Amino acid sequence: MSTARLHITLVSETFPPEINGVATTLGRLSEGLRQRGHQVELVRPRQEADGTSADELQLLCRGWPLPGYPGLQWGQVSMHKLLRRWRRQRPDVLYIATEGPLGLSALRAARRLGIAVVSGFHTNFQQYSSEYGLGLLSRLLTHYLRWFHRRTHSTLVPSPSQCLELERRGFDNLALMARGVDSQLFNPGRRNQALRERWGLGNDDIALLHVGRLAAEKNLGLLQHCLASAQRIYPQRRIRLIVVGDGPQRSALQQQLPQAVFCGAQRGEALAEHYASGDIFLFPSLTETFGNVVLEALASGLGVVAYDQAAAAQHIRHGHSGALAMPGDAEAFIDACNWLLEDPETLRRVRLNARQHASRQGWPMIVEQFEHHLREACCQDHNVPRQAAPLMIKPESSTHRG
Repeated sequence: MSTARLHITLVSETFPPEINGVATTLGRLSEGLRQRGHQVELVRPRQEADGTSADELQLLCRGWPLPGYPGLQWGQVSMHKLLRRWRRQRPDVLYIATEGPLGLSALRAARRLGIAVVSGFHTNFQQYSSEYGLGLLSRLLTHYLRWFHRRTHSTLVPSPSQCLELERRGFDNLALMARGVDSQLFNPGRRNQALRERWGLGNDDIALLHVGRLAAEKNLGLLQHCLASAQRIYPQRRIRLIVVGDGPQRSALQQQLPQAVFCGAQRGEALAEHYASGDIFLFPSLTETFGNVVLEALASGLGVVAYDQAAAAQHIRHGHSGALAMPGDAEAFIDACNWLLEDPETLRRVRLNARQHASRQGWPMIVEQFEHHLREACCQDHNVPRQAAPLMIKPESSTHRG
């Protein structure tokens, strides 16, 4: 089996310390590849925290605001700049995580130089478009994404449901690569009673938690309905909604939910404490390619309520390690939340099972799979021996409905 060191270039419009699923995933993959001995170059837009010093393993380009989505940006770099850079120090393989102008420039430069390219499908931009008044462009955007990904060796997709959806839309050369979670960082032992007291909750009270970017495509109006239903059915219990995250919808949500606690964006151990101090995690999004927060909530020992797709379908067994609803069935979603509240022993059992499952979903196995996909692509054009595929661990099935 080869242990040849690769020069890998990651191309992305977003990267830590930005807070979103794509940035989190790429941060973990980049760190894991370096730990496995590879040289990792990063091409991304310049962030506010970046200084002016140059870095031979990092090409920072100009960023432009993404229309309708403050805080995120497109990256732009000339193809000729990439050609000059990669002629001087040629990568073995590129991984393009985003399909905007930066990703397109990188794809064109790599094809000009004959460098192998693997792409990732991280964001459902074709679904997001309708949420931002661009519904008429959805078909054109799907056509562009299909064109883009067909020009790469393979497209890595995080969940079986997303893979099926893309196949239906005419995408090909798809490969499944799941996501992991740091179960040492995210664990029930970080529960903080002082934090719960600041939320106005005692030991036996219930914190309905949501973590994520507060944006239109996340279907966050359902949080209000879940809270109202739970408080109506269980008037004897103190139930409070805790919202962690920031985004363009925050002001509107604060007006709709004056009794909810808005904690803003959290990182690292503070984020882990917020997770562990909750009880039930509500994830109503219908547009996720995966949803890293689902695994983080499971690892933190929460009872997760989600639609039966993406990460939830892959990692939750209904009635055993969480509660699932058919996609788009808002009433079933609300009922699933109320079912977890019905019996404290049921919630305790579900939370234990959630933690047990998530603790087995570590990043090292995911990084190994990622490395295999990169080697598979570059060995077609270079003298890099092909590695045997790492063992794939089949996730628990979500077909059982308890």
